[in-house]
Amino acid sequence: MKMIKLYTSREHPGHWIVYIPEAGWLSFPNRENGWTERKPVRGLDPLHLRQVPAHMAARTGLQAPQSHPEFQKVA
Repeated sequence: MKMIKLYTSREHPGHWIVYIPEAGWLSFPNRENGWTERKPVRGLDPLHLRQVPAHMAARTGLQAPQSHPEFQKVA
């Protein structure tokens, strides 16, 4: 399961910042379907980042990981 971490940043108003281990740091607009416009971002200042729950960006198309993994039933 991917561990997606969502952030806000004063340096990127109107955008979400997300960290995904396989992809790194990405930025995308805080609007409907904004996830489709994601771009890599570098040089982030940790003093300006604030982590928020991933579900806050749900309308953008970001798929937050499930809090409980689903296991397949064994026959």
